[in-house]
Amino acid sequence: MVVRRRAAPILALLAAVTTAACTPPEPELSGEQVDVVGLWSGPEYDAFATVAAAWEDDTAAVVDWHGSQDIARDLATRLAADDPPDLAVLPNPGLLHDLVDEGALVPLDLDPFDQDYSPAWLDLGSDGGELYGVFAKVSSKATVWYSPPTFAADGDDVPATWDDLTVLADRMVADGRTPFSVVAPTGPGSGWALTDWVSQLVLGACGPQVYDRWVAAEIPWTDDCVRGAFDRFVALIGTPGYVLGGTEGILTTSDADGVLPLYTDPPSAAMYPMASFAQGFITSAYPDLVPGDDYGWFRFPAVDPEHAAAITVGGDVVVLMTDTPAARSFLTFLAGADAQAAWVELGGYTSANRSVPSDAYADPVARSIADQLTHAEVTRFGAGDLMPAELQRAWWAGMLDLVEDPATLDALLASLTRIAANAR
Repeated sequence: MVVRRRAAPILALLAAVTTAACTPPEPELSGEQVDVVGLWSGPEYDAFATVAAAWEDDTAAVVDWHGSQDIARDLATRLAADDPPDLAVLPNPGLLHDLVDEGALVPLDLDPFDQDYSPAWLDLGSDGGELYGVFAKVSSKATVWYSPPTFAADGDDVPATWDDLTVLADRMVADGRTPFSVVAPTGPGSGWALTDWVSQLVLGACGPQVYDRWVAAEIPWTDDCVRGAFDRFVALIGTPGYVLGGTEGILTTSDADGVLPLYTDPPSAAMYPMASFAQGFITSAYPDLVPGDDYGWFRFPAVDPEHAAAITVGGDVVVLMTDTPAARSFLTFLAGADAQAAWVELGGYTSANRSVPSDAYADPVARSIADQLTHAEVTRFGAGDLMPAELQRAWWAGMLDLVEDPATLDALLASLTRIAANAR
């Protein structure tokens, strides 16, 4: 079903967004259509439609959006019918690599993007040295949310390393405070938030080379450094007093509710490791809190300070499946700094485009997250999103078992190693 809507009241925001940002000059596109498939819905889709409307108005072309609930399945169906869309918005690079292997994607010219996107982000959208996708919307998974006033009142310093974090947690417990809120959100894919912990722990302890080999199943999950990440996670959630609500709290608290204990009076937990989209949970539940003053975040502490600049990320990547002038024009427009800045100003959006001005972001917290994402020296997608679906689902389920019974760790790592080997 084709769905097209416009958020008319805020179209004025896009007056300055024109295809002048696209190079080379626009071909004649009047009457052309661009068929786009993606997962966005609700406010997320409305913002996209508002930005897309500026391109439509400028070119007299039309964007036809086809919403999906299972994009891998829907793309497979269309490819089997020899009816690929022009563009697709993919939820992770894993699907990008699968589509490249199938010969379903068209490589992109680097020139329109290399000034606006760091090599780290271009690498994430590449396969075999060729650029196939540009990230339209991103999030950091290396954020720990906290209350600066509470830290200041209790004399707590933001931890720089994993050892600092555990020392701080021990002191909090000794003072009668609970250090962490930890969640495994219920619903489809329950367990994903716990795999994000492990992904960042592997990257921050082992570095990007080992991380890449682990994701590619070139080393086993029982590798000493990879296993060390699991050991650290198990030790943290198993330490008495560390986690609000213990095992039951982890398994029954949603990702949106996990941040709430940090800002109650008095707080019932001090830190919440969760992706940068948690800012939306905070502003929804506590609209009177002042960003940067009343709430903030710090970087997930690295185990090895040598890898402190490495972060895990998430995001949506736009790829070209049918090579037409209109499709290339629209993709280049979406990735450009003008469109990205307009998208940012609509709210709830972080751009990887480093040419988007910082004042496009409404508050200092959003700006600081964007700065981390656009200037990170090393970025890696969350490991689960890079792995085959069977392995990803097994890992999600295994993390839930691990929370309930840490003694399952050896069996889990052996099982994931077997599944990874068979899936490649």
